[in-house]
Amino acid sequence: MIAGCFEVRLIVEVDGGQHAESAGDAVRDRVFRNDGVRIRGFWNEEVTDNLDGVCLAIRAELLNTGE
Repeated sequence: MIAGCFEVRLIVEVDGGQHAESAGDAVRDRVFRNDGVRIRGFWNEEVTDNLDGVCLAIRAELLNTGE
């Protein structure tokens, strides 16, 4: 699953093992990064086992605007 907020140029991706380093994901990620969009990925287990930590990581990414 991919959710994005293009106002802050951040995509949050939650994946299971079926997406581990797939070629299609790498191409897609490169296109987004070349356009200045940040991608922060998490495994399904991270979200279910440590939601607070995932939320803190997303918050930190949002605060890291690169300015």
